[in-house]
Amino acid sequence: MKAPLDLDQLQTFISIADTGSFTRAAEEVHRTQSAVSMQMRRLEERIGKPLFEKDGRTNRLTEEGDRLLSYARRLIYLNRETLAAFDDQRLEGTIRIGTPDDYADRFLPEIMARFSRSNPRVELTVVCEPTPGLVEHIKRGNLDLALVTHNDTRGQSEVVRREPLLWVTSANHATHEQEILPMAFGRPNCIWRRAAVDVLDRQKRDYRILFSSFSATVITAAVLSGLAVSVLPECALRPGMRVLGEADGFGQLPDCRIGIMRGQTSQPEIVDALARHIAESLDNISVPISEEAGSFDFAALAFAKMKRVKANQIMPGW
Repeated sequence: MKAPLDLDQLQTFISIADTGSFTRAAEEVHRTQSAVSMQMRRLEERIGKPLFEKDGRTNRLTEEGDRLLSYARRLIYLNRETLAAFDDQRLEGTIRIGTPDDYADRFLPEIMARFSRSNPRVELTVVCEPTPGLVEHIKRGNLDLALVTHNDTRGQSEVVRREPLLWVTSANHATHEQEILPMAFGRPNCIWRRAAVDVLDRQKRDYRILFSSFSATVITAAVLSGLAVSVLPECALRPGMRVLGEADGFGQLPDCRIGIMRGQTSQPEIVDALARHIAESLDNISVPISEEAGSFDFAALAFAKMKRVKANQIMPGW
């Protein structure tokens, strides 16, 4: 029977993958660079596969290294969860978190499940509002942490995930072929709305805003009913939607950056723990494009490799 994997080696491996550098990883794990290199040689010997390959002056993951990464994250997370379950000094208290409803629908089940298992004595209070409202709550001290759409002009947030922003229409209607394009957008201060309008104006495409709402549910309903076209991040795609691309006459949109904002809090340990769980969850969770209706499983998906949606793809049930 083979010896178990060394968790210290896996933690170092994750740090290298996250920082892209043996040197920066050595600083993170408080080891010398030679010690880190020795750890990785031993890990490669243990796995029996090369995990890194040279790319100029940098080292990047091989296909086998990329495959190991998801397992390594899972093992490190399970180790933390196990230790927390037997920790008499584990975190206790209440934390206030805010998120837009489209992120809540897609990401919160995984985040809450991971965090609550590790910190069963912490109570989560969740507020769902659009990003501008959450930023104000953070500034006023009403929230300890917020998951927001990153905007350089709204204040600093730590970007933890990037996704393509996509044009979407109903798979069962030809709404996008109308001469004057009906659109469903968020409120005027929504950065996705401004990005879409900029593209349409550059293309000299006639459009009218038919629906305007801060609710992702309203925008989704307008799209699925064939009443309007909209723009959504990949995580907000729903069954029955069709992704539109340049072949349909729709120009490329900027990426959606999802970030974490922290407020002034008397419980920094809890905030740090939740922020870490959010970053790990969003780093690993993928887009459900190949699940059969009714079979979507967040737990199984948490460590799946990221998939990307293509133009003209129709979203199946999930």
